[in-house]
Order: sequence, then structure tokens, then C-alpha cells
Amino acid sequence: METCYKHPNRETGVSCQRCDRFICPECATPGAVGYLCPEDAGDRVKIQRASFQQSLFQRAPITMTLIGINVLVFVAQFVIPDSELIFYYAPDYLGMGGLQHAFLSGFAHSTSQITHILFNMYSLFVLGTLLEPMLGKLKFITLYLLSLLGGCVAVTYFAPGAATVGASGAIFGLMGAYAVVARAHGLETSQMLAIIGINLVLSFLPGISWQAHIGGLVVGLVVAGIYALFKKRFEIVMVTLLGLIGGLLIALIG
Repeated sequence: METCYKHPNRETGVSCQRCDRFICPECATPGAVGYLCPEDAGDRVKIQRASFQQSLFQRAPITMTLIGINVLVFVAQFVIPDSELIFYYAPDYLGMGGLQHAFLSGFAHSTSQITHILFNMYSLFVLGTLLEPMLGKLKFITLYLLSLLGGCVAVTYFAPGAATVGASGAIFGLMGAYAVVARAHGLETSQMLAIIGINLVLSFLPGISWQAHIGGLVVGLVVAGIYALFKKRFEIVMVTLLGLIGGLLIALIG
């Protein structure tokens, strides 16, 4: 384990994204991707003030766009007749088990329970505004979509007779990813692990697709693990992710 260049008595696994010097959590300033040391971050107080002056869309554009899409689809579900035939994913039902349904189901929610979309969008907002600046836009959206598909794969094999809808698989993927990314940066993860544990227990309540939750969580852990292990080897990350994408697609349509 390396030590902080300013505090040699503190072990850390976090390095500055610009100069590669190791820094402890006290010295780390969140940047657009990863963390910066005090020198590269400049005046930390000014940076923090500047970040508050930015709009939410400037700080996490992908997250806010995803929330907007989910809300628009939710409204469309009330307008489009028999919308469940379009937006629900049901592996055993003809016409509702295709790849397009697996994808669309992750942006729709139950119209009979407003709490479904409210809870998911709140979770997406909290996790997305934390993770997107740490990972960057491309890595974040890749993580989100693969976690979504991972949830559908789990439903396909462990609950083939069920119909599922919602962003929960992707949300669980973000939970798992944040635990991995925070741990890789030497940050405290016990609170997130507790949240994941509580939500996993709640996943087994009636009417909730625990399969989608666990599937999304597993894929989120895997994707974040790839990012953490090969953060400076772009070609390895790309090849590994392409292999994961191929595996998920084969599992869904094979």
C-alpha cells in the first residue's frame, strides 16, 4: 500500500489523476474524472464554491438526462394504450421478451405505484451525482446500461414467467459500483454496504423483482471492478467490456 505524499504516515490507494502522486482522502479533491491533489486542484475552497455555482446538468448531465427520460416514459405510459405491451419485459410472453423490451423496461415504472419511480429517481439522483463526476460520462452511462441489462438477464433465467419493469437493476448496479469505486479510492464504504444490504433484504418482499436487483448489482460490481483494476489500460477495459456486453446480449437473445 502506498502512502500520501503530504502525509507519509497515511496509507492510501488513491492517486492524483494528473500527476499520479498518491493522496489520502483529506488531500483528495473530486475532479471531472477521479481525484486531484491539492496542487493540481488549486484553491480547494474556490473549486468547491464553483461546483455549487454549477447547475445540476453541468455537474452530472447523464444522470439528469436519464431522470428526464424516465419521467417522460412514465408520462407516456398513461397516454399510450396497453403501454405494458411496449415497456414491460416478460421473457415467457410472445413479443415481450425481446432485447428492445429488456432495454425499454429499464426506463419505465409501475403506473399503479408512484413511489416506484420516486424512489428510483431519488436513488439515481444521489448515486449518479456522486459517481458520474468520479467516472466520467462514458464510463457512467456504460455502467448504467450494462447493469440494466444484467437485471434483465437475471429475470430471464431465474424468473422467466414474470413481467418486470423499472430502473431498479441499474440502480443496484450503481450501488455496487459506488462501493467498489469508493474502496479503490480509499474512502469509507461501510455506509454504502449497509444500504446495499438493507435494499437486498427489501428486495425479497412480495411484488419486488429480487432477480433484477441482484442481476444489476452483480454486473455493477463487475464493471466497476474492471474500471478499478485497469484504470490506466484503456484497451484492456474496452476489450473486457465488449466481452461482457456480448455475454449479456447472448444471454438475453440466445
